[in-house]
Amino acid sequence: MSDHSDSPLPAVAEEQHRLNELLAHVDTARERLADRARAVQRLTADIDHPQALLERDHETYEISQRLAEYSAAEIGLFFGRIDVEDTDPENPVTDDGPGGDGSTLDRRYIGRIGLHADDDEMRTLLMDWRAPLARPFYLATTLHPEGVHTRRHIRTSGRTVTAAADERLSGDSSYTGVTADGGEGSVAQEGALLYAVNRARSRHMTDIVDTIVAEQDRIIRENHRGVTVVQGGPGTGKTAVALHRTAYLLYTWREQLERTGVLIVGPNPRFLDYISQVLPSLGETGVVLATPGTLYPGITTRPMSAEPLLSQEVKGSSEMVGILGNAVRDLQTVPDSPVTFLVDGVTIHLTPAMVKAARTTARRSRRPHNQARERFFASALDRLRDAMADKIGADPLGGENLLSAADRAQLREDLGSEEQVLEALDGFWPTLTPEEVLAGLYGSRGAVDSAASDYDELTRQALLRSDGPDGSIQSDDWTEADAPLLDELAEILGIVGVEEAEAEEQKKWQAQVAEAQEALDILTGSAYQDLDDGTDAEILMAYDVIDAEQLAERQRVRETMSTAERAAADRTWAFGHVIVDEAQELSEMAWRMVFRRAPNRWMTLVGDPAQTGSPAGVESWSDALSPFVKDRWKLHELTVNYRTPADIAEIATAIQAEVAPDQPVPSCLRETGTGVREGDLADLEDAVTQAAAAAGEGLTGLIGAPERLAVLQDLAARTSEALPGDHGEIVVSDVNGAKGLEFDEVVLVEPAEIVAASPQGLNDVYVAVTRATQGLTLVHDADLPW
Repeated sequence: MSDHSDSPLPAVAEEQHRLNELLAHVDTARERLADRARAVQRLTADIDHPQALLERDHETYEISQRLAEYSAAEIGLFFGRIDVEDTDPENPVTDDGPGGDGSTLDRRYIGRIGLHADDDEMRTLLMDWRAPLARPFYLATTLHPEGVHTRRHIRTSGRTVTAAADERLSGDSSYTGVTADGGEGSVAQEGALLYAVNRARSRHMTDIVDTIVAEQDRIIRENHRGVTVVQGGPGTGKTAVALHRTAYLLYTWREQLERTGVLIVGPNPRFLDYISQVLPSLGETGVVLATPGTLYPGITTRPMSAEPLLSQEVKGSSEMVGILGNAVRDLQTVPDSPVTFLVDGVTIHLTPAMVKAARTTARRSRRPHNQARERFFASALDRLRDAMADKIGADPLGGENLLSAADRAQLREDLGSEEQVLEALDGFWPTLTPEEVLAGLYGSRGAVDSAASDYDELTRQALLRSDGPDGSIQSDDWTEADAPLLDELAEILGIVGVEEAEAEEQKKWQAQVAEAQEALDILTGSAYQDLDDGTDAEILMAYDVIDAEQLAERQRVRETMSTAERAAADRTWAFGHVIVDEAQELSEMAWRMVFRRAPNRWMTLVGDPAQTGSPAGVESWSDALSPFVKDRWKLHELTVNYRTPADIAEIATAIQAEVAPDQPVPSCLRETGTGVREGDLADLEDAVTQAAAAAGEGLTGLIGAPERLAVLQDLAARTSEALPGDHGEIVVSDVNGAKGLEFDEVVLVEPAEIVAASPQGLNDVYVAVTRATQGLTLVHDADLPW
């Protein structure tokens, strides 16, 4: 095959032919998989052979995963190719293009998934972009061609090739190639980048797999097996790099990460929805997406903005570890006076000293509260037994106690089944849930004063919350600041995870089977002796006598759930890799929660301290990470701003000089988009209309302080109704809800209000200003705060 670059049509036609071949291969493979899936689903598993049931459901899951990959490929199966010097080319092609030397090269098509021929040689038809042999597509330059003679960027829409542009990287460097519309492709990589940043934004992020540049590629393929921090200003592609790194790690460490999973933590639900389609487009599914407010399973949280700033700061501080520990200890109580029981006609007293001694024994076990409860009960019951034995076994003549060891053991057993005794002990050392403890703390001035006695009045007041008419709070009404506290309490209390609970359940099940089998062994031993007619007995097994409903429940196959589904439901799940976007927003308590999910400390953290909006957020990476990994972390910095035009970046740079003067300023790829505009609040409606018109089919972000959002929503609705039918969406948000997102046009309303609302207000304005890819409109009456 040879290059056809002297006109746009042959290049596009050539790649269209190639795309058709690959799509036909995908369609055929998908049909085979669908047929196999239907055949597998028709199979019936014998309940006496649970392994067959496991194998059937596992194969069904594997087929569904592969079908999902093929479906995702429809977004754009391939996007480039390279002709590379190779002593043993798998797909040989002669370099006979302009300036070519006639050498034999290896032609590699690069795409979102890998495809191989069905023959015995399994020849590579399409190379996964994460494969090592695909890396020259991203790294090659004319100065360092990496053996690449020609690199072609291919643009597709669905199943149609729309453009192709070539770069000659070795040989005749003046060779440029052309695009589909006849324009010169002299810098095809830059052209692909400009196309990516200029295209209209939507509710969902698009991948950058075809435009990854060298500094991004180095981070994506970073082999450091510890904490990697990716820092960069707005628009440098931090989020895209994090997501592509996720896909790369899943490809490279598939066997390990398929078992343990990858967790991606983002700042808000809108952000997670925004990135949700990127990983499937890269050929990866099954990653757990969460916000800090959803990492603790089983609860629903309101946004962080629902908390007063002081409460955010207090709840985010690591000082809460001690306060929560005190709150639990305060629930391990001692009675003011003896508790009296009447047991089998005998009166006995549980004294405060007995309870206090039992409490000390339980605390010294160093076990979490709920797990130490068994020690507390055992110690208290031992003391009650001794008191009762002293009373009923006393020798009238003054000799030794008349009760034997067996008598005392029976007394202990009897006391352990006395409901009145157990009820009293439960009150002194109750089984607790994190929700009960935290709700009780927030709703009681006395509880707060006791647990936070070392702190000032403002701190204690920040923890109080009374929602109900009786001063109580709703135990299911939580904010994002509460999730890390509930998680911490789960550790203090010893709440077991799903996997641990199921392991314990499995032990009990095995014990039940063993007990049944033991009974049957006794019966079986005498079975033949009981028969006198010469026939064989039917030999029963344990599974025959255990209730069928129990057996069916045991065959409930968890393997039909994906790793991601199991991990998302299990608070104690240990992920193989954790990625945190907008990591600068995590509080000290949130860091504790996140690091519990990564006991191996293999993490990628993406953020920018200059954009920290939370009063409990990160000021320096070293301060945030040192409690967990000391100085064992690696920093990468992104240096090019792909999103923000230079005229908007000029404003951002002025703000950055105030909030993070020591951080480097990234360079801009573009000079201008639609420009920077200013207006008065009286002209806000016109400003929004003009911005939406400039955005066309793209997104317009209308950003203001939280107290303005209701008015801005009404304005956005009126403006949308007045615009032509093909216009894009107007998204209304405060700064917190806009974190990590992009808009074609941004209308920022009264920046001074945002600054006044928070100690981090100027950081918030910095974030808002840099959400735009094309134009920025500043609408204000007050002076601009920079």
